[in-house]
Amino acid sequence: MICPTFEVSMTESPAPTTWQHRLENQHKADWNLAAGVVLLLAFLLRLWKASGTFLNLDEAMHFLAANKVSLAEAYRTSLTLAHPPLLILFLHVWRKLGTSELFLRLPSVIAGTIFCWIFFRWLTRVLGPTVGWVGFILVSLLPVFVELAAEVRQYPLLLCFMMAAAYMLELALGENSAGKMAAFFCFLYLAMLTHFSAILFAGTVGAYSLWRLASVHASRRIFAVWVAGQAGALGLFVFLYFVQISHLKAGASAQHMQVLLANSYFHWGKDHLLGFVFARTFGVLQYTFGQLAVGDITGVLYIAGVVLLFTGKDGASRKRPSPVQLGLFLLLPFVINALAAIVDSYPYGGTRHSAFLIPFAVAGVSLAIAKLTRQRLAPALSVVVVIVAGCQMFGAPHRPYLRREDQRRSNMTRAMDEIQQSVSPDDVIFVDFQTSFLLRFYLCPEISFTGLPPSAFRDFSCGGHRVISLGPETNILTADLLARRWNEMVSAYGLKPGQTVWIFQAGWDIGLAQELREKVPEFRDLKAESFGRNISLFKLTVRQETTGPHH
Repeated sequence: MICPTFEVSMTESPAPTTWQHRLENQHKADWNLAAGVVLLLAFLLRLWKASGTFLNLDEAMHFLAANKVSLAEAYRTSLTLAHPPLLILFLHVWRKLGTSELFLRLPSVIAGTIFCWIFFRWLTRVLGPTVGWVGFILVSLLPVFVELAAEVRQYPLLLCFMMAAAYMLELALGENSAGKMAAFFCFLYLAMLTHFSAILFAGTVGAYSLWRLASVHASRRIFAVWVAGQAGALGLFVFLYFVQISHLKAGASAQHMQVLLANSYFHWGKDHLLGFVFARTFGVLQYTFGQLAVGDITGVLYIAGVVLLFTGKDGASRKRPSPVQLGLFLLLPFVINALAAIVDSYPYGGTRHSAFLIPFAVAGVSLAIAKLTRQRLAPALSVVVVIVAGCQMFGAPHRPYLRREDQRRSNMTRAMDEIQQSVSPDDVIFVDFQTSFLLRFYLCPEISFTGLPPSAFRDFSCGGHRVISLGPETNILTADLLARRWNEMVSAYGLKPGQTVWIFQAGWDIGLAQELREKVPEFRDLKAESFGRNISLFKLTVRQETTGPHH
């Protein structure tokens, strides 16, 4: 493991003595060891979180999209998803080495750990060692960063590429290096190919880098690379828009997301503009720290950190930005995201969809903590340890979520065994949209994923069983939805009276069996097999008259 070097300001002396050299080297070695220990702890936390649990809907969907015969087919399938294609293409190659849950999550674990190190290096460079250490502890140990880095999703790669781009930009300007400026754009492109929110980051870093270039009087070569890189970023955005984004905006999945994340979009005539921006901004901090009270306090600290930067008087240098420039860099992502939500282009608030904001939130909070403790490392780290401990002990999981004991891999294994033993080949398995991906991953991963179904139902053979699945408009089947969709399903597939239909549910917020017992007298004695609180299996029978299922 490569341990980051702890940077400290040293007063130059004409001829350091041998004992001074030894003391300085020992000081650096101690901090390198401390940084290595934190980084190792960050890795182990993420590895533990990623192990021993079954996949959720998004993870299974990403794998099934990547599980294709060819890379070209995986790319075509990725265009139907709400994310750029890079993760799907990577998973297509990675799956050839292994397909266990932990192995599929391992790239996220590694990327999430690397992000911690790069964030530490970037923050130390632009704001000093005390701020760097405060931020390093926060991103390494806060639950949200651990959770994001323990799933088969785009976010750990996004954060890693974003911070690598930001760090390379500072190195390029500090060292007047055209190669590092080119590397900055390479990481920026990778971020844009990983998650669409990186387009908002590209707008932020574009404005910031132009100001930095002007203030340090960069060479013509550096400026030429920057202009070419910006043209490349614009071209990549245009490509993504016409190939994927424009089609997604017109699809049913975009409308579903608008409903699902309604609070994260501004509604003219209903919401107050300043109230919306204020509430959603603090929502980002609440999401970052996973605890409402701590989120509100750190929201104030973030604002204080940005204000401190905008009131700073130091000028920019080649090696680090001025306080005002850095204040803009920490504030502008929030402004751009808020504007995107106001025009219904991208959600803004305390959800994972705004995860690209959380490094900037942590940077502002870290600066405020360092200022409050007068840049003294020991008191600053004491405050951080209290914050992390409070968030770990009293924080609430971000919805939707599965409790670890309910998401144990053994629960899914028992459920699959029960299906194979109890469901006959003549029976039908009826699942909602969420469950269809989990069933396919664990029972028939070889079945091709062809994108989101355009119709209300789709059927397929899975592990020797006939499966009928609802479309994305019915992500989770409830008692009310079952009453409406049952007859449609029976009629659409010509199911005969007396046909046994097994209802299998797995994933977030399921509870159909319990709802039926509570709401429908006929199902008061319904027997359902439960495998933890997030997997259930029970059977119904098609009636003579098509007025609903029969128990």
